[in-house]
Amino acid sequence: MTRADSIGRRALNRATLARQRLLDRGDHTALETVEHLVGLNAQDPDPPYVGLWSRIAGFDIDHLTRLLFDRSVVRGSLFRGTQHMVSAGDYRWLRSLLQPLLARVQRGAFGRTTQGVDLAELMEAARTLIGQGGITRPELGRALAARWPGNDPGALARSAQLLLPVLHPPPDGTWARRGKTPFVLAEDWLGRPLDDTPAAGELVLRYLAAFGPASARDITAWSGLTRLREVVDTLRPRLRAFRDEAGRELVDLPDAPRPGPDVAAPVRFLAALDNVLLAHHDRGRIVTDEQRKLVFLEAAVTVDGFVRGLWRVRRADGTATVVVRLYAPLTGPEADAVAEEGMLLARFVAPDLAHDLQLLPVSAPWPDHTPWDCSGMSAGRSRG
Repeated sequence: MTRADSIGRRALNRATLARQRLLDRGDHTALETVEHLVGLNAQDPDPPYVGLWSRIAGFDIDHLTRLLFDRSVVRGSLFRGTQHMVSAGDYRWLRSLLQPLLARVQRGAFGRTTQGVDLAELMEAARTLIGQGGITRPELGRALAARWPGNDPGALARSAQLLLPVLHPPPDGTWARRGKTPFVLAEDWLGRPLDDTPAAGELVLRYLAAFGPASARDITAWSGLTRLREVVDTLRPRLRAFRDEAGRELVDLPDAPRPGPDVAAPVRFLAALDNVLLAHHDRGRIVTDEQRKLVFLEAAVTVDGFVRGLWRVRRADGTATVVVRLYAPLTGPEADAVAEEGMLLARFVAPDLAHDLQLLPVSAPWPDHTPWDCSGMSAGRSRG
């Protein structure tokens, strides 16, 4: 790897948007896009669909739903201990690689409430119960609590979910679906064993292809894995180095796209918890520190490549209204572009309704008298 070249914030922004396929909607398939992005945040059912719609020309809800039913894409606990949709092939090696992280998440979240429970016995009991088929998380929790009385059923079930390779089969995770979370053993659902020799280097390279240029600390923020600087160091002969405006070292794939800072970036309505907003320790390439506090809980709108507002969809009186709360006023052309993209979004999420768009300042509260469509659901209502 040669000496580090400098790279500014706008250039980082454009490079990341290019990797994320947010500069142009391409004709890639949904499966290929899920694999390129190394998965989609899927703590709620609808955001993965919105995330693909924002990246793929002509994307239709059925395109992802079919992949879930034919087992090409699966949903389970992965990066940062949260629910993600990944390709079946990627799950086989990612789940094994992320097992130490998931065990650490279990200890941090449920170690106290499962104190005195032999976790190896818990996993074996859960494996037997799940293997019988048709069990949901509440049912699993009650069955495990009968074996370990006095322990919180939810903590037992969630511990099993983190410690065992389990998936949530459809219709769970499909568009607009609500209900209890079912469990299946991953190897039973996939019909193949997991890869027990995963390589962290492969994860780093895949991450850079989708999110680079980036630091080892950025990769940790996205994946939850630690000690990645050592992995990056072993890959240095295959990487190119940069320095950002703060002097931090970033690494990247030499031939990955890095369009110039003046390349046009179209308006995009990002899905709630879209990984493009979460996948870096330093998120200044797309969102300010002040905006991060709200963006983490909402779906964001980007203008000229940077977060400029938040959005939700409201259904009322036969109309789906995309409501946008703006951090700052838009120029006339910017407002026109937001309106055009917002109406496309409204037609995607509610094709059978009339459509409208409303622009508000970010200081204005979301109206609390109208139920909100789940497409812009906040993280506070996440499930799985």
